[in-house]
Amino acid sequence: MKNKRSEELFEKAKQYFPGGVNSPVRAFRSVGGTPHFIAKGKGSHIWDADGNEFIDYCCSWGPLILGHADARVNNAIIKTAENGTSFGAPTELENHLAELILSNNKYIEKIRFVSSGTEAVMSAIRLARGFTGRNKILKFEGCYHGHSDSLLVKAGSGLVTFGNTSSAGVPEVFVNETIVVPLNNQKAVEEAFAKFGKDIACVIIEPIPANNGLLLQEKSFLEFLRDITKKNGTLLFFDEVISGFRVGFTGAAGYYKIQPDIITYGKIIGGGLPVGAYGASKEIMSKISPEGDVYQAGTLSGNPVAMASGIAQLNACLEKGFYENLESKCNALVNGIRNHVVKNKYPIRLFSIGSIFWISFSENEKIASADDIDANSMIPFRKFFHTLLEKGIYIGPSGYEVGFVSAAHTNEDITKTISAFCESLDVTFQD
Repeated sequence: MKNKRSEELFEKAKQYFPGGVNSPVRAFRSVGGTPHFIAKGKGSHIWDADGNEFIDYCCSWGPLILGHADARVNNAIIKTAENGTSFGAPTELENHLAELILSNNKYIEKIRFVSSGTEAVMSAIRLARGFTGRNKILKFEGCYHGHSDSLLVKAGSGLVTFGNTSSAGVPEVFVNETIVVPLNNQKAVEEAFAKFGKDIACVIIEPIPANNGLLLQEKSFLEFLRDITKKNGTLLFFDEVISGFRVGFTGAAGYYKIQPDIITYGKIIGGGLPVGAYGASKEIMSKISPEGDVYQAGTLSGNPVAMASGIAQLNACLEKGFYENLESKCNALVNGIRNHVVKNKYPIRLFSIGSIFWISFSENEKIASADDIDANSMIPFRKFFHTLLEKGIYIGPSGYEVGFVSAAHTNEDITKTISAFCESLDVTFQD
């Protein structure tokens, strides 16, 4: 595979950016080699700076549910940008996107747009604290909620812990307000509430954890969280930056039919442009400034170009059969690979929900927590990843990352991908 131009660009990028990238996982640190600098995308395909073509299952880490350069989205972006890109004042497009979301999603009553998923979660945490008058939050090991200080906390020793910082620069005082417990562990949650229940403002969880593998939770565990938070006057916070509008228009809340108190969104609602949002009941959202005393602001919040892009994409998502077709494609892909895995008795398990899939280099039938993932399973992934690239398939450059199927993926794409995955697994395990 040609890679000279990407190598040149990466060397130059390292002069400008830490590690040569503007987001860590792009650096290929976990798989080795040089990241491919992408030049263009169309439909389900991307092309790098050297002209290599790939069928793309990263989809910009999830936002591109319609694929790359969808004509409806592009036309909306161009038309809006011709009238200006930012005003620092309200636009009608904000109303249109909010109405589109709220009229088709019974799980929130009011919404606030921001510029990223991290900003949405950070703002919603402040809202939870302001609404409840409590300071502590409870999160789960294996769920990622962006890079705000309160949430860059990983599990410490013990079943229930205030954890350890996951990053330099996070003061201990923030760590001390964040309780970390294992996923899929009711006992740990009960113990946390027994110790700190009156101080916990919210329990935050990815209802479909998809940032550390695909750690699918039983509906009963999510229902348990709903019950225990209600009993303790704590808010249940669903972080749906990935799952929102991905497994269905109403996200995981609708998929599991569970009403959380706060929900955050991102990725898909911007049609590929930077955007985030948080929503809740009218009562909770009334605490947000300028109506209430919880402050949050943003120069580019509700950016008109992002709003127009989101409107175009979400209207497409509302078309009849949209999500059923996506899930059908994803199932075809996963089942095609799984048949080969079973036939050859490879130590592989595949997990999927909606149009999200994950391949685990493990024989564990169920992986529902971070502790269920064997770190050594990432070793064969490196060979598998680079073999896939050679065969024209692009996925996230880490064995912990999930893949996404878009509406642009064709049956021909799926067939080619199954062959490439199976052949790459054969190469990976040939020794």
